[in-house]
Amino acid sequence: MLKNPKILLLDEATSALDAGSESIVQEALDRLMVGRTTVVVAHRLSTIRNVDSIAVIQQGQVVETGTHEELIAKAGAYASLIRFQEMVGNRDFANPSTHRSRSTRLSHSLSTKSLSLRSGSLRNLSYSYSTGADGRIEMISNAETERKNPAPDGYFCRLLKLNAPEWPYSIMGAVGSVLSGFIGPTFAIVMSNMIEVFYYTNPTSMERKTKEYVFIYIGAGLYAVVAYLIQHYFFSIMGENLTTRVRRMMLGAILRNEVGWFDEEEHNSCLLAAKLATDAADVKSAIAERISVILQNMTSLLTSFIVAFIVEWRVSLLILGTFPLLVLANFAQQLSLKGFAGDTAKAHAKTSMIAGEGVSNIRTVAAFNAQNKILSLFCYELRVPQMQSLRRSQTSGLLFGLSQLALYASEALILWYGAHLVSEGVSTFSKVIKVFVVLVVTANSVAETVSLAPEIVRGGEAVGSVFSILDRSTRIDPDDPEAEPVETIRGEIELRHVDFAYPSRPDVSVFKDLNLRIRAGQSQALVGASGSGKSSVIALIERFYDPTAGKVMIDGKDIRRLNLKSLRLKIGLVQQEPALFAASIFDNIAYGKEGATEAEVIEAARAANAHGFVSALPDGYKTPVGERGVQLSGGQKQRIAIARAVLKDPTILLLDEATSALDAESECVLQEALERLMR
Repeated sequence: MLKNPKILLLDEATSALDAGSESIVQEALDRLMVGRTTVVVAHRLSTIRNVDSIAVIQQGQVVETGTHEELIAKAGAYASLIRFQEMVGNRDFANPSTHRSRSTRLSHSLSTKSLSLRSGSLRNLSYSYSTGADGRIEMISNAETERKNPAPDGYFCRLLKLNAPEWPYSIMGAVGSVLSGFIGPTFAIVMSNMIEVFYYTNPTSMERKTKEYVFIYIGAGLYAVVAYLIQHYFFSIMGENLTTRVRRMMLGAILRNEVGWFDEEEHNSCLLAAKLATDAADVKSAIAERISVILQNMTSLLTSFIVAFIVEWRVSLLILGTFPLLVLANFAQQLSLKGFAGDTAKAHAKTSMIAGEGVSNIRTVAAFNAQNKILSLFCYELRVPQMQSLRRSQTSGLLFGLSQLALYASEALILWYGAHLVSEGVSTFSKVIKVFVVLVVTANSVAETVSLAPEIVRGGEAVGSVFSILDRSTRIDPDDPEAEPVETIRGEIELRHVDFAYPSRPDVSVFKDLNLRIRAGQSQALVGASGSGKSSVIALIERFYDPTAGKVMIDGKDIRRLNLKSLRLKIGLVQQEPALFAASIFDNIAYGKEGATEAEVIEAARAANAHGFVSALPDGYKTPVGERGVQLSGGQKQRIAIARAVLKDPTILLLDEATSALDAESECVLQEALERLMR
């Protein structure tokens, strides 16, 4: 309405509204359609009686066109659809003993063989990020800045225990690290000897020694290949196996948590996916890379100083005093050249989310020509990381200059002292240059490995994030070993003196002393406006949440004392918005029953009136549905979801507007199948 378009496209614009809201919205839409070219897609034919022209589409063809009155007079396809809906309505209200709900009326069947609740939204059952791009981005950005978790005490030992199956690899990796530690000093010793060779006065002797050191260089190079291969290969196996194990444990811990945990802002799907992807991978830096770097550096340092003190202890003492400065200068140089890249994820959090929102909602963006708006928002949010990068570049330039000053000043002091010793006849040029090259090259190699410190620090931060998930005890444990297993249930449900508020909104009371009883095998209708708490009844029966007071009982037993996993095997749920996974149609239906056969899946699809359209697809039941079922229409997705519930054959069936997205004919057939299932 704000856009004030000349062409208006309405795709089931009122399908999710209750009767009162639908009437108000329909009046607004009727006013909006005046003077505009309007295309309305509708299953609910009552919403299109007043349009100028109606086109009936069947199997990809327009079979009829005309006004409502003209098409009724023709007694064709449109008239048959009208009759279907009238039959449905008449059966609903003329035969009250059936208590069956229709998606075109404000009523819901709530039974223990079939518990069907009408709701305007299931937003509290599956976490909704936010109502807008900016709000969602801001939320994620705030959560990102507050998600720091300190690493628990003794985490290194815990990681070693998690890595226990890979101890043979860790031993081999440690051997490789020690061998790698000899490489730097070896090259430095050979290099210093080569410098000495250039001062030989005998050409024959110089040539012989040069050839000798060339072969030593080649041998040292081959040795380095083997040593680094052993080190990185075995520590990589150790680290990747730990990453895989931690990811599996994290996902298991995440899925074990109660639904209320996912309602919290810091536990939205984007951040949890990021933790699985990055934090679990960074954990290996906290153990594999840490052990590797420490062993290699210790070996290199000890070897270098032992050689240096044997050759010339006076110069070695001076270098030992300036060694921290040498290492620090080289470390600052490495860090400066990298531009202080660090962790830029926070700086780019908003820009990443804007880009993600734009791509995931591309249909809305394209329909409103909002490409330039998305791009301008993206560029606006890029200013923060841009300014950060400019400040970092200035800092890195200054630090690089200071590091070079410290480096060259330290080396000048060492060379001056060495020259002084040579001039006094206390030492020789050969000894001084050998000690100088060995320790300076070693300092450079140590600094290069120390520059990995940010990754190791990030690994330590990731450990805190990982263990905060692994160590959390869920408030609703689906696998509680002390709970009573559920073998069979009759299906009698009672909510007794229930008080309830969602954990994310504890100040907003949903139920206050609610009492509701549904007898086994019977239907119960719940009616009410959107937001009146009908979906919350489903949430409590499925035990997505626990009431703050009172009891939810099935067959006279408090469901908090029942094993939740075995209880949910007896309950089927079809939501208003069908939840499909990015897999094939067969896999989505078979999700309802572990080990389901192809015949069972096809039979369930027939019962849900889905077999016809599925078998007409080129790949049949192997057809991928795409992310969130994007390859299927709303009605097709709903039928797949219903087939999944049919396959499960539950004692308690929860239907929340299960037929809202279907046309009249499919709805009629499907309702009959559901009624057979409810008996």
